[in-house]
Amino acid sequence: MVFFNPMKEKISIISILVNAFLAGVKIAVGFASNSSAILADGFHSFTDIFSSAIGYLGIRASKKPADEKHPYGHFKFEVLSGAVITLILFATGIVIIYKAYEEFLNPAIVGFSYLGFIVMAFSAVMNEVMARIKINFGKKENSISLLSDGFHSRIDVFTSLAVFAGLFLNKYWIYADSVLAFLIGLYIIKESFTLGKEAIDSLLDVSAGSELEKRIREIVSAQDIELSDLKTQKKSSAITANLEIKLPSSLKVDEATSISEVLRKRLMAGIENLSYVAIQIKSHDVETGFYKPAFGRGFGWQRKGKFKDEIEKAEGKGPGGFCVCLECGYEIPHHAGTPCSSFQCPKCKINLERK
Repeated sequence: MVFFNPMKEKISIISILVNAFLAGVKIAVGFASNSSAILADGFHSFTDIFSSAIGYLGIRASKKPADEKHPYGHFKFEVLSGAVITLILFATGIVIIYKAYEEFLNPAIVGFSYLGFIVMAFSAVMNEVMARIKINFGKKENSISLLSDGFHSRIDVFTSLAVFAGLFLNKYWIYADSVLAFLIGLYIIKESFTLGKEAIDSLLDVSAGSELEKRIREIVSAQDIELSDLKTQKKSSAITANLEIKLPSSLKVDEATSISEVLRKRLMAGIENLSYVAIQIKSHDVETGFYKPAFGRGFGWQRKGKFKDEIEKAEGKGPGGFCVCLECGYEIPHHAGTPCSSFQCPKCKINLERK
């Protein structure tokens, strides 16, 4: 069962507050010391407020439970917020490079102060703490939003260290501050491409990976079932799987669907975050799909697929409806487990069909 962990929201809120504090302090010190590098890092922290806020909104939206219209849940809101954070990173890197270029053309003496050292050292420590929390928790929860924001904070650590070095080197070389700011911008752009790859992969329904697919094959093999085809998808913190299996054609439809149900339960129990399984039984032309809500337990399992009558028979259910003749309209009540095609219209002598 995939549950929403409220800690994701709390971490995002804390990240917003930390970024707001660091941005204010660094911008103030940057103006006071006339350091373009500190100012660049300060404005970078300011954009971090928005990126963390976007991550928070994505996490909030993704916790909506699965419903009939969205059987896979709303996990991709986290993926989308991660992609937006990546775009913010890229834009920030462009702005920093432009400002560094202007500073390089018109270099200025950067005031050396212990306050600047203290601020940047404090910023590096705070960002490293937040980066570790967000990355570790993001990996644990398979949260692209938290991972993107966590790597964003990790970038801030490196940029703070670069600015820290610039404050010392500027008194020996006047261009050191602007050159370091330029390198910071390049590094941010490079990382924005790296961070965006996973978000784009999830938006494009990338596979869940060879290790997880190997685990699925092992579970299927342990049940002595022939697996014809397997496709998986990673949707942020959720994983979906589509299997095509072959069973002995001598098995009845209800027996085949019962076997697929056992397989489905074993897959769900054995693979964490597996939220949807579709199993197609090629030998019986039967396809069943199973998904579970992204939040809470009260919604139960939802089922869909071909041959609904046979599936319901296997579950001990008897659906209503009628078997009808499409030529004259003759009809009889439908009996659970008995296909309408097994009856003929006494007048037209053609097989009945389900209404």
